[in-house]
Amino acid sequence: MTTPLLTILFALGLTGGFFSGLLGIGGGIIMVPLLLYIPSLSGVAVLSMKTAAGITMVQSLAGAFSSLVAHRKNKFVHPSLVMNMGTASIIGALVGSLFSKNIDSNTMLGIFACMALMATLIMFLPKGSDDDEVDLEEVKFNKFLAFFVALPVGLLGGIIGQGGSFILIPLMLYLIKIPTRIALGSSSGIAFLSALAGFIGKYSTGQIPVMMAFVLVSGSVLGAQFGGYISKKLKTTRLRLILNIIIAGTALRIWYQLNATVFYLLLMTGLILGFVIFLKTRKTKNEKNTLET
Repeated sequence: MTTPLLTILFALGLTGGFFSGLLGIGGGIIMVPLLLYIPSLSGVAVLSMKTAAGITMVQSLAGAFSSLVAHRKNKFVHPSLVMNMGTASIIGALVGSLFSKNIDSNTMLGIFACMALMATLIMFLPKGSDDDEVDLEEVKFNKFLAFFVALPVGLLGGIIGQGGSFILIPLMLYLIKIPTRIALGSSSGIAFLSALAGFIGKYSTGQIPVMMAFVLVSGSVLGAQFGGYISKKLKTTRLRLILNIIIAGTALRIWYQLNATVFYLLLMTGLILGFVIFLKTRKTKNEKNTLET
């Protein structure tokens, strides 16, 4: 293992950790493509999806914990929601991580791409207004629905080395109807529990390169604290926009690698949907302005 590779891993850890703290995600949605492409483009190493999954499971664990600390200070973590969805995620992630030893890298990459695509599609669902200031005690949710939403996400996340928050957050926002800041904060706790179970499964089956993971995590912990600090200062609409861009961009990049035809179909569909949403939003604003005048 070379010094240039360790340096790149530390820098990637800072990047993934920052977005982990900013958006309440484990950071794996960003870290997987970075690990697959940056070391290769730099000419220092070529990492497989299985290796990236092992590393990002540790990074997701550390990043989610650091993010949880930051969001808990800001009082954006809903204890009941974390325990409900976290329990389901633990069960799913432990089973998935143990089973992942028998899955090849290309299949893992395909699962990752499908999860990112699903999260992107969920973002197109309509969502009502969202207040920046929300009291935790006022947030209510369907516990049965929340549990069975988190269970399959934990299972798939355990396979690909993710806490799963990059898809949990859209589901929490658009399906379970959790306010944005509470969803971002609580997802870090759920992702931590899921990543902990996934780490146990992958470590026990020898899928984690310890030194590489340690260097990456060192940068991740530092980056997550800064990301959590910035998150509190941004409006919820901007946080959702950043999350949308990251997830959609990752999904397209992975699908381009897997199947160029699917990539171009997804790109064209996304552009058309985006244009339709833009026109609809513009029409709604014009109607609102007309009523006000």
